[in-house]
Amino acid sequence: MKFTAEHEALRKTVRDFVQKEINPHCDAWEEAGEFPIREIFKKMGDLGLLGIQKPEEYGGMGLDYSYNLVAAEELGMANCGGVPLAVGVQTDMCTPAIARFGSDELKRKFLAPAIAGDMVGCIGVSEVGAGSDVAGMKTNAKKDGDDYIINGSKMWITNSPKADFICLLANTSDDKPHKNKSLIIVPMNTPGITMSPHLNKLGMRSSETAQIFFDDVRVPQRYRIGAEGTGFMMQMLQFQEERLWGAANVIKALENCINQTIDYCRERKTFGIPLIDNQVIHFRLAELQTEVEALRALTYQACELHIEGKEVTKLASMAKLKAGRLGREVTDSCLQYWGGNGYMWDNPVSRAFRDVRLVSIGGGADEIMLGIICKMMGTLPGKRKS
Repeated sequence: MKFTAEHEALRKTVRDFVQKEINPHCDAWEEAGEFPIREIFKKMGDLGLLGIQKPEEYGGMGLDYSYNLVAAEELGMANCGGVPLAVGVQTDMCTPAIARFGSDELKRKFLAPAIAGDMVGCIGVSEVGAGSDVAGMKTNAKKDGDDYIINGSKMWITNSPKADFICLLANTSDDKPHKNKSLIIVPMNTPGITMSPHLNKLGMRSSETAQIFFDDVRVPQRYRIGAEGTGFMMQMLQFQEERLWGAANVIKALENCINQTIDYCRERKTFGIPLIDNQVIHFRLAELQTEVEALRALTYQACELHIEGKEVTKLASMAKLKAGRLGREVTDSCLQYWGGNGYMWDNPVSRAFRDVRLVSIGGGADEIMLGIICKMMGTLPGKRKS
């Protein structure tokens, strides 16, 4: 992928923002279990960073996905995963379907304020009994006049405690599981919505996550995105951008772990020599960096095809799978070289070790990615590649 001067200018803007507005506060935000999301989002909105690929008519930059990839990469330099995750939910998880399929009313009422940083959004797909199994979700929206009445619950919803709206996937008919779902924008101040206390997570501590309950929540049918029954298809499209964003976001985070470990191994001596002088260590770090470069190449290739309008489900799934597994491998290997210091809670590699574990679960677990890849390769039982 060839980057232009415009790409590099955007990269610098994001890098400077991370260094100035995020990294000095990460330790405090991790300890608090939250960050000032409205303040950060507003600053990012003022810089145009929440609408990089969104339509200019609604406040976006109108750029292609490669610019979004650059931003996701640079956000990976944050000293915690929770803040970039919250940003990714806003830009690549809860708003792509509105931008692509939403009515002008939805775009003006929800998309434009989200781009400006005046509204916080979240995405409502996962449930207690239906995480990666999207087809098995139970939340339903029944018609009542010109409205929907929504009942059910959503689990592990990032940004929800501070969100102004949720892009909700709900069953709107009794049709087959892939044809009975619709995406509906639901304002979070609608009567009948309640939330659990913040969920106590292994990592991503600075992002706020909760379970949401819907009890006879009434919203206008015109808040539905696109045609009724097309929600599953739209959500699968949103997943592709979510997975590309997640893979891109991991790249520099893993490089950062490797570079921090190199610095530590230069300073730390055992038996009179720096750790880095051990061939097993510097060979292993070289091997890990090579794997990161392979992930970068795969992610860039998927991005290029996505920009061209090509089908990228297989490559995006591969990138997501590789990002999650490589994230575990890199952070675990690096943590080992920090020894006892790596086992401390506030160690940077320890934090990355906890944060990156989500990549193999959120947005479709590794096993779901493998199933998608196998299906597209034609290797499933009874399936033949066409």
